[in-house]
Amino acid sequence: MASLFKKKTVDDIIKEQNRELRGTQRAISRDRAALEKQEKQLELEIKKMAKTGNKEACKVLAKQLVQLRKQKNRTYAVSSKVTSMSTQTKVMNSQMKMAGAMSATAKTMQAVNKKMDPQKTLQTMQNFQKENMKMEMTEEMINDTLDDIFDASDEEEETQDIVNQVLDEIGIEISGKMAKAPSAARGLPSASASTAGTISDEEIERQLKALGVD
Repeated sequence: MASLFKKKTVDDIIKEQNRELRGTQRAISRDRAALEKQEKQLELEIKKMAKTGNKEACKVLAKQLVQLRKQKNRTYAVSSKVTSMSTQTKVMNSQMKMAGAMSATAKTMQAVNKKMDPQKTLQTMQNFQKENMKMEMTEEMINDTLDDIFDASDEEEETQDIVNQVLDEIGIEISGKMAKAPSAARGLPSASASTAGTISDEEIERQLKALGVD
């Protein structure tokens, strides 16, 4: 019972109209089929009368055939009109739905604009930009400091490697010279031999220069 007193929506009305239009279209198709059947019968009657030589009957039947064909053509025109009305109804329904969606969107936008404070939003964006710039500057400073530390450490390590290499080579030279010195079993070395077994500062500097170390 409640459905009988329920208020019809636009969609309900359009559905009913479409059902009526489809019913009208089927009725027109049935009428056209009946007219086509009568058309064929008249054509047969005209041929039959023509064979018997009854010209008057042929004229009457021919007039009826002309009227019948005109009526059949009218059914095509009416059918096209019904189809056009159905299409227009669908277009109007679509436009109404679009209008409803736009109305809902406009209401939502109005509600958002009421809640939104332009000045506060602008201030928030400016604060965000400011803090972001600070973060970028801090990150850049940290990266520069780390680069300096690692670069200095690499240079120091490389320098130490070169010094160790030079000292190792000098040590090898010193060991070679010490190996040639007379041992204690052969007697105590003289002052001149002791002096010869000692590498002078000039000798070390010469070897450094030969290795390319200033």
